[in-house]
Amino acid sequence: MNGDGAIKVAAIGDLHAQEDAQTSYRDLFGEVSREADVLVLAGDLTNLGKPKEAERLAEDLRACSIPVVGVLGNHDYESGSVEQVTATLRQAGVHLLDGQAMELMDVGFVGVKGFVGGFGARMLSSFGEPAIKAMVAESISEAMRLENAMRQVRARRTLVVLHYAPILETVLGEPPEIFPFLGSSRLGETIDRFKVSAVVHGHAHRGTYEGQTPGGAKVYNVAMHVAKPTGRPYALLEV
Repeated sequence: MNGDGAIKVAAIGDLHAQEDAQTSYRDLFGEVSREADVLVLAGDLTNLGKPKEAERLAEDLRACSIPVVGVLGNHDYESGSVEQVTATLRQAGVHLLDGQAMELMDVGFVGVKGFVGGFGARMLSSFGEPAIKAMVAESISEAMRLENAMRQVRARRTLVVLHYAPILETVLGEPPEIFPFLGSSRLGETIDRFKVSAVVHGHAHRGTYEGQTPGGAKVYNVAMHVAKPTGRPYALLEV
C-alpha cells in the first residue's frame, strides 16, 4: 500500500488451468505476491471447468501470499461442475465473487461473470424467438446483479471484476463477427451509474488492453495473452 492509501492490484484473466498440463503458475503467483497487494483473477480460471483443473490451480495458488479475488468465466461452466470448482477455489482462499461485493484494504471489490449481448446500437434486443429473448434476459440479469452488488459498496474506491467485456474498445483486435459474444454494453451502462476506480475483464484474448466506458471509467482487458505495460501476463494497477 502506498503512502496515499492506494493499493497495487495485479490482475490477470484466462489462465485456463489444465489437469494434465506441464504449465505451473506457482512462480507467477510468487512474483505477483512481491509486486502487488491483491491478486485479481478475471475468469476462465480452468480450461474445461473440471474439478481436477480447479485442484491443480488451487495447488499453484499456495505460492500466493496476498489476498486473491476473482470471478468465474464461461470455460469454468463447461463441464457442469461449477459448484465443485467454486468450492475448491474458495477452500484455497480465493474470494470468488458472483454478484457480491467485499472490501479489502479500504477498496471495494465487486464481481460478476457478465454475459454476451453486443455493444452500443448493435446490442441484441429482446425480440423474436424465445431463445433470443432468453439470451437477452440473461444479459440483463447479469447487469442487474452487478448493480445490486455495486449498491453494497461503502468504500471510497471500487474495482469491478468481470469476465465478459463491458465496452467494445477492449475487444478490438478480435474478429468482428464474434464481438456480440465477447460482452455487453449493459454492463458498461450499469458501471456508469456509480463512481468506479477501475474495471478489469478477460475473455477477449486478442483484444485491446485499455479503454473506458462512456462515463469515463477506466477499463482494462487483463486476459493473459493481451500485451500489457508490465510486459508480463498480468496488469499492475493502482487503486
